[in-house]
Amino acid sequence: MTILDKIVERKRIEVADAKAKTTLQQLEQYPLFGRTCYSLKDSIENPKRTGIIAEYKRASPSKGIINGISTVQEVVQGYQDAGASAISVLTDSDFFQGDLADLTAARAVLHLPLLRKEFIIDSYQIAEAKAYGADIILLIAACLSPEEIKSLALYAKSLGLNVLLEVHNEEELKRSISDNIDAIGVNNRNLKDFSVSLAHSHDLVDKIPANFIKVSESGISDPSTINDLRKRGFQSFLIGENFMKTENPGEAMKKFVVELDL
Repeated sequence: MTILDKIVERKRIEVADAKAKTTLQQLEQYPLFGRTCYSLKDSIENPKRTGIIAEYKRASPSKGIINGISTVQEVVQGYQDAGASAISVLTDSDFFQGDLADLTAARAVLHLPLLRKEFIIDSYQIAEAKAYGADIILLIAACLSPEEIKSLALYAKSLGLNVLLEVHNEEELKRSISDNIDAIGVNNRNLKDFSVSLAHSHDLVDKIPANFIKVSESGISDPSTINDLRKRGFQSFLIGENFMKTENPGEAMKKFVVELDL
């Protein structure tokens, strides 16, 4: 069983527990449920911002604790000040030590699109994302069928959310594209064994249709990598660990951005 299999198995239990505690109708009454979401596309295309989706992540299955000290609000505010185009917050508790409360805490200090970084297997999690302040949800092709991606994306769009589809290879890309997706992210990290290679982004960039925002995810630790990926056709770059492993992630991003060809 891969790490991804374990996460999805755990997620099914988690979702069932969450549904038992809070109904969909109750989520729809949460104050943030009715807010209008920020547009990911507008933010990525804003020339004053960097194209970076900066991530708040305490831990990961492959690295353990990455940063157990910095608070979500100080980190995401630092990212926003450093020029991030969007913010990603991990909400998985068992494997990444995240929490839905982190999403709401981030929302309170941000005026940027906010991604709920989660292993979504059920439309209930999309309603949760809206209720807790997200603007973007993530659909991971490696753990969803094409039919599931279609129906989950359609539901997300009905709530006004942006949809980021994550793929890892050409087969996942071809079977997963649907009309209700805004952005396609190429994960350079293999979710089955957690190895990282930028070759995934290099191979897939020209195969992603031009109407989608193209995002390269994971394994980016050098500004020159972004300069290269941008020349190849990517407009956005998801970075978490590289900033989170420092004492001051916002400051680390500021120094990183100085070296970008903007």
